[in-house]
Amino acid sequence: MDEYGTEKNFGRESQNSQYYGESSFHRDGLGRRIMESFKRDPRMAMTPKGTLGADGKVFDVETAAQNTANSPLHRTLKGRHLQMIAIGGSIGTGLFVGSGQALANGGPASLVIAYCMVGIMMYCTVHALGEMAVLFPVAGSFSAYSSRFLDPAWGFAMGWNYALQWLVVLPLEIVAATFTIEYWNHGRINNAAWVAVFLPVIVSINLFGVKGYGEAEFIFAIIKVAAVIGFIILGVIINIGGGPDGGYIGGLYWRDPGPFNNGFKGLCSVFVNAAFAFSGTELVGLAAAETANPRKSLPTAVKQVFWRITLFYIVSLTIVGLLVPYTEPHLLSKKHDSDTSASPFVIAITNAGIEGLPSVFNAVIMIAVLSVGNSSVFGSSRTLAALAEQHQAPRILAYIDRQGRPLVSIAIASLMGLLAFLAASPSKQNDAFTWMLALSSLSSIFTWGSICLAHIRFRKGWIAQGHTLSELAFQSQPGVIGSWVGFIFNLLVLIAQFWVAMSPLDAALKTKPELVENFFSLYLALPVTLLFYFPYKFWYKTRVVRSYNMDLHTGIRELNIEQLIEEEKEERKGWPAWKRVYKFFC
Repeated sequence: MDEYGTEKNFGRESQNSQYYGESSFHRDGLGRRIMESFKRDPRMAMTPKGTLGADGKVFDVETAAQNTANSPLHRTLKGRHLQMIAIGGSIGTGLFVGSGQALANGGPASLVIAYCMVGIMMYCTVHALGEMAVLFPVAGSFSAYSSRFLDPAWGFAMGWNYALQWLVVLPLEIVAATFTIEYWNHGRINNAAWVAVFLPVIVSINLFGVKGYGEAEFIFAIIKVAAVIGFIILGVIINIGGGPDGGYIGGLYWRDPGPFNNGFKGLCSVFVNAAFAFSGTELVGLAAAETANPRKSLPTAVKQVFWRITLFYIVSLTIVGLLVPYTEPHLLSKKHDSDTSASPFVIAITNAGIEGLPSVFNAVIMIAVLSVGNSSVFGSSRTLAALAEQHQAPRILAYIDRQGRPLVSIAIASLMGLLAFLAASPSKQNDAFTWMLALSSLSSIFTWGSICLAHIRFRKGWIAQGHTLSELAFQSQPGVIGSWVGFIFNLLVLIAQFWVAMSPLDAALKTKPELVENFFSLYLALPVTLLFYFPYKFWYKTRVVRSYNMDLHTGIRELNIEQLIEEEKEERKGWPAWKRVYKFFC
């Protein structure tokens, strides 16, 4: 009531009026709500491009950092999503199928040694990424860190390098799924029909936003993890003589035909396969910008990389090496990179005389392939949107709707998926996909090396500007030493790949033009990356970011992070010893 006795209801009827019980709230119909969701996010206001130089050709680092920090991407991923992305994010054809080629080229000992070394590299790399991503959960993640802590030109090159990697992976993985269907189809239905099924499914999942991607990956990862664990148990049973057709195997194949094939060059060739198999691990850092509470959920996901490397790669591939000799005819007769008949997992089960189960595992491989295709749309669309927000890509790619979806970037990724229809034309298929695969073959190595180097530079800037490590919400367990180890390992993989590209295992059987083609099919990513880096650097005259000049504040989501860290330390003091050990590793 006001002073005149009039009831103030601010446009609504009093609850004591005759309208009590009715609601004035209006809810649009489902169709209209869906249409409205595609409109641009009203919070999105791109900062005008800075012109620090007289000619307007100087890259504005501060504006780029501000835009990636304030991206309107929705933060709806939960801890369980990140954990499953971390555990199952890179379990795909690289493990299930590509490991067969690695086994044939290098033998079982080379397989285990190479995957262990690349696993150590990935452990160091992901921890370095986790430290930066927990503190700065910004859009674009590692490409943004390269711009902020290394050189804007290198960040531009790394962003496009990563975007191109995932853009070409989508059609490759869809075609891989059609090859997987061939296990049952035997050419009765044209592969283009399966492309028309798989592509809309993958695009539809991503149109549900980051929550759709997270839920799909959660389900896919559970299936893949269950399959690997089941194979490990089954493999032990087969090895000790529990299979229908086999007796005790033990270490027979390590003695005959032996632990190594093709000597040191065979080992180097396996490094390349192992690096390809681990690609996708870094998606955890990319998803940090769309996570509800990265300060708590991201460290757990990062720590679980250790268990994935140990259990899902090292243990499963050790068992594969015990069950399948590297002289196995099916490994040597592989027709293409997605020929599931050449999967050592399927071969091991088939050779044991188990019926029906090979088809089940082949279905798991198909799910793994679709999972990677799903991740490719997520990875490429978020990277393209982040590049646009940093003024390193066309502005239209930064269009983000009210549901937090980078719609234009998703559309670009989806259009690239149409290249999968080349699967219907075997005459064009081989050449097209050889060169698309060449674009993505070394991309992950450059990305991981940049992450390690960015972490080294970040730590130097953090200390130079008067901060202490105790202020970090999450510290990389291997620290700066681990980042140096990861960076050096990435260089070693590049050198090994260069040697294998220059002098392949079957060099004696190839002509000179074939050797040149082979080199560029394996090393095309390097000239492409340099082609992005040097023109951008000369045009914008970018410089290496100095440690005392780094922006170490923009993008920190928790404003009272020091107080929160102190509260968590006090909470940890009351934990029992077993919980401290568990939280250290998990």
